[in-house]
Amino acid sequence: MKIVIADAMEPEVISEIKKLGETQVSPADLPSALKDAEVLVVRSATKVTEELLTHAPKLRIVARAGVGLDNVDAEACARRKIKVMNTPGASSNSVAELALGMMFAFSRRIPRADSGMKAKKWLKKELTGTELMDKTLGLVGFGRIGTMLAMKAKALGMRVIYYDTHHAESIIAKGVDLDELLASSDFISLHVPLLPSTQNMINAAAISKMKKNAFIINTARGGLIDEEALADALSQGRIAGAALDVYSHEPYIGPLCGLENIILTPHIAGSTKEAQVRIGQELVQKLIEELK
Repeated sequence: MKIVIADAMEPEVISEIKKLGETQVSPADLPSALKDAEVLVVRSATKVTEELLTHAPKLRIVARAGVGLDNVDAEACARRKIKVMNTPGASSNSVAELALGMMFAFSRRIPRADSGMKAKKWLKKELTGTELMDKTLGLVGFGRIGTMLAMKAKALGMRVIYYDTHHAESIIAKGVDLDELLASSDFISLHVPLLPSTQNMINAAAISKMKKNAFIINTARGGLIDEEALADALSQGRIAGAALDVYSHEPYIGPLCGLENIILTPHIAGSTKEAQVRIGQELVQKLIEELK
């Protein structure tokens, strides 16, 4: 059996995958490499399109090392009877920790304090922050990551509410409708997939319902926020701030880059050593079970 690993993976993960069959890593000509492959392993860089699949007549499995299947045409795979798998839970804690870190960074104005010190400016009087304790965190989506973030926020003394069409009320958070969440939350964190129903769900109308001191975080998927509407709201002070790790187009070089009241990171939410190890372990185990 031939396995093709198209994207960069941890060395120990590659070593484990090599035990399962003949393995080709990061081929220069992916279509040619796929002509006799039965398993394709990708992360987020490789786009598994219907056109790519035409070069893989023997392919049985597409294994995505990570959360979500945005870069995999699952319908095309289904038509060809190719099983698609991913590792949805492996990076949940890392993503939740980044969202929490963004909340701390904003509330204590850490980015501005850091840049000021490096510019040899002592901005002590200008950098009065706020505490997270007693603030309301609104979670749009209450799956694995949302639940983990809720637990961390509760430990800090925050009130947690959530909007999710698929979950019953939790003992650690209160379920509310989306309008109430937008109007009541000091911090809003997005944890939903990108679907036609969630595309640009945070638009000008949604932002108009938020508190003026609200801070919105997106570590989920680019496209959930209308970036032009967000840039307009931030530049006019209609909300206090935002933090984004994902964007409608990546790498992102749009107007949000020029604003001071936003924290921007380059899609690193799941990029921790621990998460990468868990992703690899989960992926290898799924492959072992499928290839028995």
